[in-house]
Amino acid sequence: MSLPSDDILTRPLGVPEPADDSLKGRLARLRARLRPAHVHAGLGAGALAAVGLLYLAGDPRGGEPRIVAPIALREVPAEAQRPAPAEPVRTAEAELPPVPAQRSAEEVESASGVTVFRPSGTAAPSEAVVIRVPTAEVKLAPAPDPRLSERGRHGTMPKLGEGRLRALDVYARPEEPGSGPRIAILLTGLGTGQSATASAIVKLPPQVSLAFAPYGEVERSAARARDFGHEVLIQVPMEPFDYPDSDPGPQTLLAAARPAENADRLAWAMSRLPGAVGLTNLMGSKLLAEGTALEPVLREAAARGLGFVDDGTAQRSLAPSLAGKAKAPAARAEIVLDAVPRAEAIDRELARLEAQARTKGFVLASAGASPLTIERISRWARDLDARGLRLVPVSAALRGPAAGTRVSKAE
Repeated sequence: MSLPSDDILTRPLGVPEPADDSLKGRLARLRARLRPAHVHAGLGAGALAAVGLLYLAGDPRGGEPRIVAPIALREVPAEAQRPAPAEPVRTAEAELPPVPAQRSAEEVESASGVTVFRPSGTAAPSEAVVIRVPTAEVKLAPAPDPRLSERGRHGTMPKLGEGRLRALDVYARPEEPGSGPRIAILLTGLGTGQSATASAIVKLPPQVSLAFAPYGEVERSAARARDFGHEVLIQVPMEPFDYPDSDPGPQTLLAAARPAENADRLAWAMSRLPGAVGLTNLMGSKLLAEGTALEPVLREAAARGLGFVDDGTAQRSLAPSLAGKAKAPAARAEIVLDAVPRAEAIDRELARLEAQARTKGFVLASAGASPLTIERISRWARDLDARGLRLVPVSAALRGPAAGTRVSKAE
């Protein structure tokens, strides 16, 4: 008789289960008493059988199949002990193509496109040696030059030196000798954005002239540009038609200002950048169209040995016509490369610049210092020499055959 589950759960600990006197209960108790002895006997018999098997077989592995393979030691032949020859090492020199035999002087001259004139009846030597001389890096004259400097109210000012020595001549980048159509490019708007300024200085050919606004650390930036071979100009802030909605910045020259006031502001701008070859406008559409305000600026530039470049952004500019009256070297850009600031438009203007240079012999262009413009000009100028064109500095458009002569185009 089994107990209900409630009795099992509620029975106090240590109280034995009531005996089941039925036949089924008595048989269960008998099996429980016999089970341990039976199990122990079975285990003992198994252990005894295993020991007997081990004794009879004499094998600690209990008869597991195995095979014995004898190992015989033999001496290695003398020839086999010699190391195999190492594979020859391939060097870069072994992979180079064979050096062609030196060509004759006539072949070198013909391949290079250089024409050599010799006395009649003579020919190139049979064993000529061609020496390639690397092009020397152009270094601009140090600035400020004491001969061309004086102390002014705002700082160091440019001046004419003895014998009418001009900053335009001393600080200009020399023009490399050569022939073919010439192109000059003036990049404006430098100095205010450090990233664009650094990019223009490093990426653009040194023949490209750079114009700096007279703000911030302009002297340091312009000095770095000159170290890279770029000649520099000062951007003078001038009044546009929508002034002050469009404001060039502090010290702007105004069309209606008194001449003395504009002269003082111009002196401030010129004192900001030693080593400049000339001035150019920063905005200024209104002032460039006012002769009474523009002419004193041109006269002052000429009196201090500087040129003036109109960047071509103003539709009505009197600079070219007033330059002769003011006896100032002046020029005006014929093409503004990034008037439409899109890559395809800039490339189109660069192609037009090439075409005009081939027709006229010389063209002056301007552009702003945006990253896109710098990148397009840099790409365009890479193989300019191969296309038969030459980049020259902007001073080439300002330096005439005599000092004080107006130059609106290169001569």
